[in-house]
Amino acid sequence: MLFALSITLSFLESMVTPLLGLMPAMKLGLANIVVMYALAFLTPAQAGALVLLKALFALLTRGATAGFLSLLGGGCSFLVLLLLLHLPWKPTGYIFSVCGALAHNLGQLMGAALVLSSGLALGYAPVLMLAGVAVGSLTSWISHLLFAPLSRLTGGSSKGKPAIHF
Repeated sequence: MLFALSITLSFLESMVTPLLGLMPAMKLGLANIVVMYALAFLTPAQAGALVLLKALFALLTRGATAGFLSLLGGGCSFLVLLLLLHLPWKPTGYIFSVCGALAHNLGQLMGAALVLSSGLALGYAPVLMLAGVAVGSLTSWISHLLFAPLSRLTGGSSKGKPAIHF
């Protein structure tokens, strides 16, 4: 069900992004909220499976390049978020979301540099880093609004308390 929600949010953001006048490759990160939810309330294995399924879906529906970039962006974000969960202190939901968005953008930039066989894609880094902070802030705010009611609705998480407080 989380995978279906992730794909639905991805489709929704692909429809909304052009209306907002965002540059190519900039997305709102709505689908990544589902992965953050899985990391906060479920298990890393379940969240990792979502990342892989999202990349496979991108591969099947948008081609090899989209699948590759989805895998690198989602994989980098997943690894950074997992690392944040293993720190001796709990990061805030804001730090969690922004770091995930920045890591996602860096992963996709590295993938674009590999696909283009050129470092020119890295010239886009400053713009995508600013966008990552903005998008991470947005996903943090949305997560804050959604995760507490979802936790009550589902009777809490399978791990007890969420790993991150949004």
